[in-house]
Amino acid sequence: MKTDLSARGTKVLRATLVGISALAIVGPALVVANAPTIVHVSKRVKLPPGRVVPQAEVPEVEPVKFVDLSPEDARAFNATVPFSTDPNPAARPFHFAGGPEDLARATDCMAAGILYEAGDDTLGERAVAQVMLNRLRHPAFPKTVCGVVFEGQDRSTGCQFSFSCDGALTRWHPTDDAWQRAREVAAASLSGAVFKPVGYATHYHTDWVVPYWQSSLDKITAVNTHLFFRWSGWWGTPAAFGRHPETVEPVIAQLADLSDAHKTGAVLAEVDAALAEASVAMGFGAAAETVAAPAAGAPIDGDTLLVTLSRNQAADELTTLAVLACGDRPFCRYMAWTDDTKAASSLPLNAAQAAAMSFSYLRDRSHGYEKSLWNCRQFKRADPAQCMRVQVTMTAVPPPAPVEPVAKPVATEDLSGIRRKPAVAPTPPPVPTPPPVTKPPAKP
Repeated sequence: MKTDLSARGTKVLRATLVGISALAIVGPALVVANAPTIVHVSKRVKLPPGRVVPQAEVPEVEPVKFVDLSPEDARAFNATVPFSTDPNPAARPFHFAGGPEDLARATDCMAAGILYEAGDDTLGERAVAQVMLNRLRHPAFPKTVCGVVFEGQDRSTGCQFSFSCDGALTRWHPTDDAWQRAREVAAASLSGAVFKPVGYATHYHTDWVVPYWQSSLDKITAVNTHLFFRWSGWWGTPAAFGRHPETVEPVIAQLADLSDAHKTGAVLAEVDAALAEASVAMGFGAAAETVAAPAAGAPIDGDTLLVTLSRNQAADELTTLAVLACGDRPFCRYMAWTDDTKAASSLPLNAAQAAAMSFSYLRDRSHGYEKSLWNCRQFKRADPAQCMRVQVTMTAVPPPAPVEPVAKPVATEDLSGIRRKPAVAPTPPPVPTPPPVTKPPAKP
């Protein structure tokens, strides 16, 4: 009996010792395998102190400047920055309200931005496109799609999207397929598509760099290697994104090789459309050559083109026709009528011809100007800024000449709604004095 108890005690002791030995081996191995990641940043990162901008002050958009870190150190530092725990609501859908030409320019600006920033990656392109639309609605950024994408393009440093000022557009050209995919993403974004994960982010950067602006923004999400941020405080909330953008998009010279919509190669100046129309309609401004009104499509020479169009001509095709007709002329005025009985064949136009004009196009590259205007009584346009001013015929009646109170009224002059100095009555011609009557000599 004692022998059995002794044997059983020996077995228990042996099992206990084996268990302790196993724990001594397996325990440390598990600790090592599941040890927390220790981030080592070999270089101290000094960012400016974070600041929450009050609602009464529009936040400043800082130039893009990076901390001097190696990619490895930048990744290590970015891993220490926590994601915000505040709600991340999706942005509201955006629908571009401009005309077809402006939509084409906006689409190609966005396509270039997302392709050069995110590469040929649909997920990354959608994320970057949403940031661009968020900026478009935020009062701290430009009011056009192209303005947002190419903000700071004239500076070697400080542009908001680096591709626009670092020469990327000249160093690398995308394949036709990649360009088409980027245009499809851009078109969808401008037509209401929303990329929800980035919410109302207005900033992003790759995880291998650390920009100085990072300390004043909240890190909200990551898409592949890109980290997305929004301003801290009120300026990062949906209420801050209520601005209505402009609908007239500028031409971007850098995109001339990629985009038909930007072929003119000059940035449009913000010039008063009515003054441009007046210059076209009345023949003022640069010297013009007068040509007869030809049939649509006929070859034309000269800087002023007077054209008769088909009555069935589509409105959206008129600018293309004008650009083709003007060719490479640095200055070109293209005026068109659909009623050949009212079309002009010489300048200046009379009131009836100006009022009947169907379409006008003016290009002046020396001043960076290009503008198309439609007669919206003939062609419906969604944007009133594309409409010609209604030409009103005015009659100027000069006062009667003070020396001739009963003189007949002076003939009136027809104007076309353009402000001019009041007409001055011409001085009436002097009343001719009848020759003296010569008496015949007296007879001797």
